[in-house]
Amino acid sequence: MTYKAEEHRVVQEPLKRMPTPAVRLVALLATALFISYVDRGNVATAAPLIEEQLHLSSAQLGILLSSFFVTYVLAMVPAGWLAERYGAHRVLAAGITIWSIATLLTGFVSSFPALIALRLLLGVGESATFPCLSKLIASGVESHRVGVANGVVSFGYLFGPAVGTLAGGYLMAYFGWRPVFILFGTLSLLWLWPWSRVVVHEPELGHDGQVGPRFVEILKQRGLWGTALGNFSENYTFYFILTWLPEYLVRARGFSLQTMANVASTAYLINAAAAFLGGWISDAWIRSGRSANVVYKTIMALNHIAAIGCMIGMVSLPIRYSLACLFVYEAMMGLAAPGTFAIAQTVAGPTASARWVGVQNMCGNLAGIFAPAITGFLVGATGHFGMAFALAGLVNLLGIAGWVFILPKIVPIQWTQVGNPDGIEA
Repeated sequence: MTYKAEEHRVVQEPLKRMPTPAVRLVALLATALFISYVDRGNVATAAPLIEEQLHLSSAQLGILLSSFFVTYVLAMVPAGWLAERYGAHRVLAAGITIWSIATLLTGFVSSFPALIALRLLLGVGESATFPCLSKLIASGVESHRVGVANGVVSFGYLFGPAVGTLAGGYLMAYFGWRPVFILFGTLSLLWLWPWSRVVVHEPELGHDGQVGPRFVEILKQRGLWGTALGNFSENYTFYFILTWLPEYLVRARGFSLQTMANVASTAYLINAAAAFLGGWISDAWIRSGRSANVVYKTIMALNHIAAIGCMIGMVSLPIRYSLACLFVYEAMMGLAAPGTFAIAQTVAGPTASARWVGVQNMCGNLAGIFAPAITGFLVGATGHFGMAFALAGLVNLLGIAGWVFILPKIVPIQWTQVGNPDGIEA
């Protein structure tokens, strides 16, 4: 395979509205990601109630909270292959059906093994999200609007934790945790109705002349491992904050639970709003004449540099400035969020983006397993959060290396090695 000799540039033109089919596609994808992050966060919100009612130990609760990532990570690459072999629209619909049923059935379980089984099933279902949305955006959205599309989708999944925690917490306080799981699982299934009616299904590979490269050719790409390393780095800090921020604010900074909830919700809202803005900024910057390579690499690098400073500031500065560092981190991470998958969609193209993102996101979400566990070990061993914040900051050096130095120019690859018409095989 070879890279195009010239970088892909969009000729300046007046900003036009995105075509209606693309708008509907992006809106439904954002909704799916929103639902995904609400459903995956329900157990964390209900943890105190589940722990008490089912008499779980702290060790069991920790296993329960991390079990989701086991199947989520392992199923990511197969989900990308299935999306390109049988159609991303079908695989995404199957995924949301699986995770909705898993959420719904959680409301009926009465044992720890059953809870674990459903969390593992939830991970299988949700593994379809990012590979499928990447193929659908690469196939159904014009290249000069990919940033905005990813910004809207990023807003969906980053807004999910804020709404899920707030709404789930209030509902569980009034009705208990079981009815909330049943309700959320049922509501999630309703997404399938508009999806089946308004989405234009992309043709299956092998039936339209758009056969993609073999999987082994994708794995040989240096750029894939650059994006995977960058994705892991940003996710390490993201999951560190997402899982340990409440404990840090209450334990180390003396916040009440209510104050903590208000601070965390504000941080998540800033994150989501910045993600939406980041997609618009990146597209506008490219339209002004800058290459996608310069735009995305600059944004990703600035995000990781800011994260290093913010992690140090959060743990070492007085509370007012510590919170300022938290909000700056959330804003910068949000601005960079659209680029995480827009880069893959641009480089890999419609025929390979699902498998590319499957590998990239699998590596990236290993951070969901490592970050909470390593943080717990460091805090337990030292009695404070200093080492944990320092590590969360230093990991961002890997992100700079991945996005800026390992990843070559962000231009579409001209794939020369292709799979056979009957399937995409390594």
